[in-house]
Amino acid sequence: MNTTTIKLITIIAEGVLKDRLIDAILKRGAKGYTLSEVHGHGSRGISASFWDGAQVRIETLVSPAVAEKILQHLSDEYFKDYAVVAYAENVEVVRGEKYM
Repeated sequence: MNTTTIKLITIIAEGVLKDRLIDAILKRGAKGYTLSEVHGHGSRGISASFWDGAQVRIETLVSPAVAEKILQHLSDEYFKDYAVVAYAENVEVVRGEKYM
């Protein structure tokens, strides 16, 4: 079986950012995403928006170039003022052309 190495981007953020984050990753080249509601606690404690709903976890499989665009946008627009964490991993996928 042939696999392709691509990037898995995981974003965990305040739920109020869900639509903005989805729009941002799609505009930067992601072809799709998986969304989950999650609960947790981090260095910023519990944000005011926590009481409006759960945090979200958004995952997307993308090329390295798209991953860089997404992470740069998150850094520029969200890290300073919002409870957002993002990370990238190299993953092996079957049918890699679907994500490029």
